[in-house]
Amino acid sequence: MENYNYYIEHSQKIADIEHSISVLNWDQEVFMPENSAPRRAQQIATLAGIHHELSTDKKFGEVLEKLQHENLTDIQQRNVNESLKAYEKSTKLNGAFVTKMSKTISESFVAWNEARSKSDFSIFAPKLEELVKLKREECKLFGYEDHPYNAQLDLYEPGATVKDLDILFKDVKHQLVEFVAKIASAPQNDEALMFQKYETSKQLAFTEELLTQMGYDFKSGRQDLSTHPFTTTFSPKDVRVTTRVNENDLSEILWSSIHEGGHALYEQGLKDENYGLPAGAYLSLGLHESQSRLYENNVGRSLNYWKHNFKKLQEIFPDNLNNYTTEDFYKAMNIVKPSLIRTNADELTYHFHVLIRYEIEKELIGGTIGVADLPQIWNQKYKEYLGIDVPNDSKGVLQDIHWSHGSFGYFPTYSIGSFYAAQFYNQASKEIDNLEELIKDGNFTPLLDWLREKIHQHGRLFAADELCIKITGEKLNFKYFMDYAKKKYSTLYNLN
Repeated sequence: MENYNYYIEHSQKIADIEHSISVLNWDQEVFMPENSAPRRAQQIATLAGIHHELSTDKKFGEVLEKLQHENLTDIQQRNVNESLKAYEKSTKLNGAFVTKMSKTISESFVAWNEARSKSDFSIFAPKLEELVKLKREECKLFGYEDHPYNAQLDLYEPGATVKDLDILFKDVKHQLVEFVAKIASAPQNDEALMFQKYETSKQLAFTEELLTQMGYDFKSGRQDLSTHPFTTTFSPKDVRVTTRVNENDLSEILWSSIHEGGHALYEQGLKDENYGLPAGAYLSLGLHESQSRLYENNVGRSLNYWKHNFKKLQEIFPDNLNNYTTEDFYKAMNIVKPSLIRTNADELTYHFHVLIRYEIEKELIGGTIGVADLPQIWNQKYKEYLGIDVPNDSKGVLQDIHWSHGSFGYFPTYSIGSFYAAQFYNQASKEIDNLEELIKDGNFTPLLDWLREKIHQHGRLFAADELCIKITGEKLNFKYFMDYAKKKYSTLYNLN
């Protein structure tokens, strides 16, 4: 076991550096003073270089090769196989390239933040241009089949390809667009109650109650504010979420907190004894997103969820809500209509936002469009798919943080995750007795236990499609999402 023990020790060192970078990134987005940005970029770049050195260490690679021929358990062999794949990918990038990428990303984030605050894409464009060139180079270094964007997709959803996603988003276009059009032609529900003045501190306190109810462990995490809500993990014992508050729109914090809470439950559900190993890491971003979407949409936007929680909300905001019923609140939170901001979109038109980003990224990485073209193309697609005019860069091409992080290939996982969520929740409903009644009673333990058993505990020991088959008996199937959407919204909008 000497080689395997060395493998564990070295893998945990890599994880220590990776999570140290995450701490600095978290601080950069939550607390860091403005003047710290240049030095912070240098610090993160230095650690990224060390991370790369450890990840590509020759002895580490030799040990991984030797372990291929040793008598290991199935889990140990799976760990080694996944680590060897990561090692081989890492060795395709040299240290200078990794350091340059890290520094460019840090600088890009600062430029994006300024550009977004001033609603001026030209401030961000030069740094984004640098970053896109690096990402195109990265695709060549990694290698790919058919389309360079496949190399980026593989970073977030291993095995996903442009060919597969084109088919998936074709279903979105052909099935979801038609259904949303039916909703648009129906009498619309009232959402005014969401847009009253709700005090920030009370909103935060309420969402902390919701997170605790879900099973989020505040002794192993915390909730803070950031420009763009996110979840970050430093170990299963330290998983942090951020949210966003708008005193004149209650929906922003509700869906941000519940969504990030779903992500955090996944990370807290990984086994701490597997820290640094594939068995202790999330499987894919699509699977990660399935956890946040399941809690946000299948649970958090359900009538039964608010039959338990609406009374608490009324007690906190009596002047705002005492004249409304739970059903009023349920209808208001499930309005389907085109909107400018992806993170504020309803759960159906949300996938049009993802589709737009997928089409743009695919062409941008493929080199058929340039950075300078992005605002115009973005605005055109919003008009085409959502029928709305984009008033400025801040509410348009600058609204997402992802490109400033170099996270090309990330966006499709949001839709993949929603479709997984519907399929998983359908299966959970079959296997957990009276799941809807449990939710109505505020008892989320059986659902979390089910997710821990079926998904969280396995880490990266299965491929995503392999795990989906293990849980539901089939690969990802868009049908479950459409069945869920039709059942829910046909009732909400009296389409039957």
